[in-house]
Amino acid sequence: MGSVLGAIEKTLKSVDPEISSILDKALDGREISEKEGAKLFGATGPNLTLLMMVADYLRQTTVGEYATYVVNRNINFTNVCVKRCGFCAFSRDHRTEEGYFLPIHEVVRRAKEARAYGATEVCIQAGLAPGISGEFYPELVRSIKKEVPELHIHAFSPEEVKYGAKRLGISYKEFLLMLKEAGIGSLPGTSAEILEQSVRDLISPGRIKVEEWVEIIKTAHKIGIPTTSTIMYGHVETDEQRARHIALIREIQKQTHGFTEFVPLSFVHWEAPMYTKRLIQAQFRLLTGADVLRMYAVSRVMLNRYIPNIQVSWVKEGTRFSQVGLLSGANDMGGTLMNESISTAAGATNGQLVRPRDFVRMARDIGRIPAERSTLYQILRVHEEGEPNHPLDSVVDPDEVFGSYQKLLRTSEFRFVELTKGSNFA
Repeated sequence: MGSVLGAIEKTLKSVDPEISSILDKALDGREISEKEGAKLFGATGPNLTLLMMVADYLRQTTVGEYATYVVNRNINFTNVCVKRCGFCAFSRDHRTEEGYFLPIHEVVRRAKEARAYGATEVCIQAGLAPGISGEFYPELVRSIKKEVPELHIHAFSPEEVKYGAKRLGISYKEFLLMLKEAGIGSLPGTSAEILEQSVRDLISPGRIKVEEWVEIIKTAHKIGIPTTSTIMYGHVETDEQRARHIALIREIQKQTHGFTEFVPLSFVHWEAPMYTKRLIQAQFRLLTGADVLRMYAVSRVMLNRYIPNIQVSWVKEGTRFSQVGLLSGANDMGGTLMNESISTAAGATNGQLVRPRDFVRMARDIGRIPAERSTLYQILRVHEEGEPNHPLDSVVDPDEVFGSYQKLLRTSEFRFVELTKGSNFA
């Protein structure tokens, strides 16, 4: 043991004193500033190792040894969108043959199927289809709740809330109250990307503005609708902008206490128009594995006192690297999904379903306790050795059972141009 400690002590002597001081603050429970967060984003070598160790320690002391997941289904009901965001390879123009739209009855069918496979949540997000009625959103929630009342509906980004409210000519609060009355359980805090307007104007001009995103999120929290929070990083942003984004999320949480989790989402660039077509004049910061680990670790260090749940993204990083994220400050493995379209369209190759048994293995393999949770982080089941398999564990081919994004692009059944031909779309 003496030689081991001696080797560690020797290594620690090469740690940057400033980084050491910042991490001491975090261990003392003090708040890390934007400037200090940016400094941590530059950690390499022994500094990065120490950052990960501190983040993991904070995770352990705050949320314990559970590694959690939720059984859910992702339903992207349309890929047709009036916006043209440079990072999005998912959206299609309403005139193209690849544009699709799932009617309410099909979304309900998918929700019922998800419940039959043990899902406790459906996550619903989509493009902003032209001609859609703002009433579509609460009607979709009502329809699911009527058929599957026990399902938690986690649906509609702030961008979609803005669009629905605008279509109806009402305030954000009025629209959110409509969704709440219809039975919505929570909102995904997506469409955040980087919460700095100069970055948004570059990668997604015309997208929801920072102040609008913040207003919608705060309003949702104030009327009792919790949300997640996210960051999409690894494109053109700086370390300072990453830290500023996390600090803004922290300030909102201090005011409203409405965030359930923080989800870092790395930019998948392979099919993103702004990368493949060089739509923007900027230097891309394509991510390394160390960048991803720094993001998980810095998120934990900056948010630990306020948002205890940090989620890895197996969709973006794969299950094996997500395990390493669980050693870098994260405590949640995300959802089973069953369907995945947006990252797949951008070139991600990690599939569309992770079975509960795989989450269990991921957790146990690193000495964590695997547990199924609800959307709002209530522990539903702690996995024991030798227990029966989950219904999703029996699914051999998820594309065959649940369908896939590629099948949706090829099918004529839900083609947007056919569904909307000769009628007012609602």
